[in-house]
Amino acid sequence: MTTTSAQTSQVAITEWPHFFITLADGTRLAARAWLPKNAQAEPVPVVLEYIPYRKRDGTKTRDEQMHPYWASHGYACVRVDMRGCGESDGLLMDEYLQQELDDGVEVINWLAAQDWCTGKVGMMGKSWGGFNCLQVAALQPEPLKAVLTVCSTDDRYADDIHYRGGSLLTENFSWAATMTSIMTKAPDPQLLDNWREVWMQRLEAMPLLAKNWLEHTYKDDYWKHGSINEDYSKVQAAVYCVGGWGDAYSEAIPRMMQGLPGPKKAIIGPWAHKYPHFASPGPEMDFLTDARRWWDYWLKGMDNGVMDEPTVAAYLQDPVPPQAHYDQRPGQWLAAQQWPMQPATQGFCLTANGELAEQAASGQVTVASQQTVGAASGEYCVIWCGADFPTDQRVDDSYSQCFDTQPLTADINLLGAAQLQVRVTSDTDCGQLIARLCDVAPDGSSTRITYGVLNLALRDGLDNPQAIKPGEAMDITLKLDDVGYRIPAGHRLRLALSNAYFPLLWPSPKTTCLQLDMNNAQLTLNLNDASQVLERELGTAYVPPVQEVVELRQGSSVRTTQTDAQTGRMTTLIEDDFGEQRFVDYDLTMGQKCVEHHSVLPQDPCSAKTQCEWWVHQQRGDWDLHTYVNLTVTCDGQHFYLHAQVTADEGGEPVFNRQWQESVPRGVV
Repeated sequence: MTTTSAQTSQVAITEWPHFFITLADGTRLAARAWLPKNAQAEPVPVVLEYIPYRKRDGTKTRDEQMHPYWASHGYACVRVDMRGCGESDGLLMDEYLQQELDDGVEVINWLAAQDWCTGKVGMMGKSWGGFNCLQVAALQPEPLKAVLTVCSTDDRYADDIHYRGGSLLTENFSWAATMTSIMTKAPDPQLLDNWREVWMQRLEAMPLLAKNWLEHTYKDDYWKHGSINEDYSKVQAAVYCVGGWGDAYSEAIPRMMQGLPGPKKAIIGPWAHKYPHFASPGPEMDFLTDARRWWDYWLKGMDNGVMDEPTVAAYLQDPVPPQAHYDQRPGQWLAAQQWPMQPATQGFCLTANGELAEQAASGQVTVASQQTVGAASGEYCVIWCGADFPTDQRVDDSYSQCFDTQPLTADINLLGAAQLQVRVTSDTDCGQLIARLCDVAPDGSSTRITYGVLNLALRDGLDNPQAIKPGEAMDITLKLDDVGYRIPAGHRLRLALSNAYFPLLWPSPKTTCLQLDMNNAQLTLNLNDASQVLERELGTAYVPPVQEVVELRQGSSVRTTQTDAQTGRMTTLIEDDFGEQRFVDYDLTMGQKCVEHHSVLPQDPCSAKTQCEWWVHQQRGDWDLHTYVNLTVTCDGQHFYLHAQVTADEGGEPVFNRQWQESVPRGVV
């Protein structure tokens, strides 16, 4: 154990760098904790974070940027690696299995029973940890009084990393490769004498996650498990939802604010997939203090006014030129007691000559995009904060069916969702429709504001696949993601429709041509007058100091799009080098890099191909490990074809090599 004193601390804290929590079945979960030095004499509430990302090397620095601060204000902050991760026992076979959630409940009960705990527990996390704190809350462990969920979702199918609007995300494969790379890492020999045995067991049992997820192409029981929106009433703990418009998971917060029946609160900033005290784009906020106020109210019973404040705070972003990265997004904070914040709406009719107009029109338009539409889409989930945001949409617009307003005579403040209603006919038995809402500046540049996706086979519900009959009209409603964005006077609002969006979405199995009937085709916007200004101060971001890390190789993120002049094949190349660092306190070196290729021919949806590769290095002295992960995905009209490989070297010598060759029926995608 080591004793530290955090900056701005009110009490001195003790760190437990590593200990085990033993479950009833004998499984030991590895944990790290920070708590007040006098906690055993004066017990404190516990804040739990429970994730698979390895406390020893994966989230070490990030953990130090949060938990010691809360510990210095009277909390025991416990960071637990899930079963099969880091130095924890067991195997990790998939996301959010019942075993994971049951273990979480058992950990909460164990923490509440310790002599340094008051018996009250809060649970928090971002992404995976944001998911499972909601899912564990639905199991109602008695000590769990409140959760703080960041960049997460209540619906595992609708808008996680696998499918969107019933269409398959290429991120499904990127994430499968990423998780596999994390799972190939060995435990630290300083902590486990049998590290090599555990490492080999995990490599031998490695699941092919991409296959797991491809076998469930609509919202069946596999995805309903862990989706709290199946029955919000099961969540009785208080819930604070935090996210950003730049994150793939922002859509879940408006749903939860409308669906959760108990105590709740939300804040939506301009941020990508990061905690708000070091998020990009700015402005950041003093998230640590904001979270502490939440814990003080629910875990210490302090009457600090948290629940007297507006239920929802949301950031209304000012217009910006399209670019792949933003340091800052200017705008203003608004607040209200409900979502949508105001009931105001505005409707536009779609016309056959490409206008968004006040009057309804007749006629038909054709949507028959080439497969390369989507080159300017950016990353589905902006997490590494490189050049990953959508770029100028003009190229994608040129291959889409666009509907524009006249130059606006007054600002329009979008705050909430846009919704498209239209009658669609497909010439084949498949198809998807993608709707993008863009801000078109006087110079012609086009900034994507928000977008929505619908697999037409799931037009009657994501859990209710229905056949598409060629030539038969379908009345559809396509909801675009909620957003906060001001379109200024003089700009035009554009609705761009396509039936391809690669590499963000995997193409349909056949080339399709959609006919859209303009009779009663309408776009409806949720508006706000920007009068409900947030009165409370969100503070200046504070990030606590961390233990020394030596940078051995600087990281970088590069995203490029290339087109073969002879074939027209478009390739998106993503190169994420996370550098190599040495954690000085226990002399551990960790290096990681990833390269992704996503390519497609303009007129052939079955030409799509994805390859994701990861290289991981772990080293301390003579202990020197390298692992390599490769996942390559291709398709035809009936199947996906997966080729995967995992290799491992120890001291420069090969010790493991496994390959998979699998075909998976395409289902409804």
